[in-house]
Amino acid sequence: MGREVVPPVIIDSHGSLHVAAEDVSKLLRGIGGHWLHLVEHGRRGLDEDTVATLTIELAKLADRIDVACIAHQTATTAP
Repeated sequence: MGREVVPPVIIDSHGSLHVAAEDVSKLLRGIGGHWLHLVEHGRRGLDEDTVATLTIELAKLADRIDVACIAHQTATTAP
């Protein structure tokens, strides 16, 4: 079993939870990487094609989060 990772969570005055986008995209990529590791090491019951497809989709989602953050940062720091 892998190690447990807990990203920092901020609770605002309304009780909503907030997690840094960087931590979310890292988590998404980590999940996909873990699934691939399980398949590569012969974990039974996991379909290799399905795991590959899901891992790609998680990476795409992480990429979209990263791009949105870069666009936001660029827009807020532009003169």
